[in-house]
Amino acid sequence: MYRKWVDIVIDNENRNDNRWLDKPEDKLDEGLDFDQEDDEFDEESDDFFDEEEGGYPVCVLREEFSESSDGQQVEDDEGYALMVGVRLHGRGRVYHFSPGDLTIRRGDHVIVETSQGIEMGVAADWPQELPKRPAKSPLKPILRVASNEDLRHYEENKLLEDEAFVITREKIEEYGLAMSLVGVEYRFDNRKIIFFFTADVRIDFRELVRDLASIFRTRIELRQIGVRDEACMIGGLGICGREFCCSTFLQEFKPVSIRMAKSQNLSINPAKISGACGRLMCCLNYEHEAYIEARKRLPRRNARVSTPDGSGTVVEVNLLQETVRVRLDRGGDQDDGVYPVSEIRERKQESGRS
Repeated sequence: MYRKWVDIVIDNENRNDNRWLDKPEDKLDEGLDFDQEDDEFDEESDDFFDEEEGGYPVCVLREEFSESSDGQQVEDDEGYALMVGVRLHGRGRVYHFSPGDLTIRRGDHVIVETSQGIEMGVAADWPQELPKRPAKSPLKPILRVASNEDLRHYEENKLLEDEAFVITREKIEEYGLAMSLVGVEYRFDNRKIIFFFTADVRIDFRELVRDLASIFRTRIELRQIGVRDEACMIGGLGICGREFCCSTFLQEFKPVSIRMAKSQNLSINPAKISGACGRLMCCLNYEHEAYIEARKRLPRRNARVSTPDGSGTVVEVNLLQETVRVRLDRGGDQDDGVYPVSEIRERKQESGRS
């Protein structure tokens, strides 16, 4: 059996993995080339030995952090099933699990089975009927309501996470790696530790992973996250004075563009429309559709309109009050008038009807 550490690009999941690749001697001349630095491999292939499944340390590099897909609601024609939304790791996103015969109340600490292992979470809502999941991705179960022993074990893990954070940060400095450690998470069953980090460039942390595996004696995963996920994990207060949306209730990061700020007549000042992560604030997306609908009912600036006081040109639009300021043809600035949208007509519409 030959073994080599290779860099694997898995396109369908948009991630890069550094893993050991095992290949039998009788297949050395087939398929995979050990001399290539970057190859595409099929995880379903018999030649692909997954270190994670084999119980060895695995280091994973992803561009954006996303929790496992447990609990995404998927429409299905087979009806509805009882589900409970559970918030893991104290962050905003909620995943749905099957309560089975358990009695779950909102706020209960529960032990759940995820694709990443056993986890503790908090029931974010009461059990409710939701569309069933497809058979190919069945709903994961809630194993039990957390006992006092479970809660004590969870708190012990939090102390271990703090200790692991300090040790790992020192190791990163020792190896001189250009990466910033953001957080550490122990799986509830202590079978795996995940280290979240940010970096501007691709990091070769294989030596670091081996070192951490020898220190903590468990499976190790290093996961690269983006600046928005970093803000979500750390938490804080926005310029509105409230906790970050991503840390409290936001279920996913949706694209936000500068056009959304312009459509709401906001000042295009980066300091005013950017969040703590340095990206455009997620809340710009909340009212975007409402502003788009409002704009359809009002004329644009510089449009020619008819008012009860005569014709003029639109110089200002107030989307919230649904009024427009019109500069009448008969005079200068002093003859500007403010009219509700119901009292004006665009000239092009008027001429089109005649």
